[in-house]
Amino acid sequence: MTRPWRQLLGRLRAADDGAAAVEFALILPIMLFVYVGTLEAGSLISMDRRVQSVAGALGDLVARSDTTIPAATLTDYFQAAGGIMTPYSPSTLSQTVTQVRVNADGTTVVWSRQYAGDQLTAGSHATGDDYPLPEAMVNVARDGSRDTFVIVAETRYSYLPLYGIVFDKPIELHRQNFFMPRFGGDITVN
Repeated sequence: MTRPWRQLLGRLRAADDGAAAVEFALILPIMLFVYVGTLEAGSLISMDRRVQSVAGALGDLVARSDTTIPAATLTDYFQAAGGIMTPYSPSTLSQTVTQVRVNADGTTVVWSRQYAGDQLTAGSHATGDDYPLPEAMVNVARDGSRDTFVIVAETRYSYLPLYGIVFDKPIELHRQNFFMPRFGGDITVN
């Protein structure tokens, strides 16, 4: 009776024709998960770089202004910076530019404008509020004898992953850039 069992076990050990197919079937879901995760992570990194570029372009354009920016020109700046998102949809893109006064009394918001959904509105920072600039930026901007100004450009984007397999919820991307006005003075928006 043990002889037939031994023969059967011997034949099972020798039969490895389907082993590769079974191993492949076991490893395939893991390989696909890693592949799709890599695609989504690469796309997320690319989108984060675009959001950073939008904030940089917007802040740079505003900081190059001399003393006054018409609202129409500021809208053009927002739209030009938002064009960096191409070919992705800018529908969830929110851009804010804020001018902050730095002096011996601290950091206060002079003005703030936001552009989202093709609408230019007052920004999320109220005039006269304190603005928490990084200490290194305050040290660079502070000149005890006079007011110094800093342009803060912020960009927010709600990124929805490509497939929603690895990352299944929208990811909020946020970037900030700081600029000193090129001509050194106060910039007003009218």
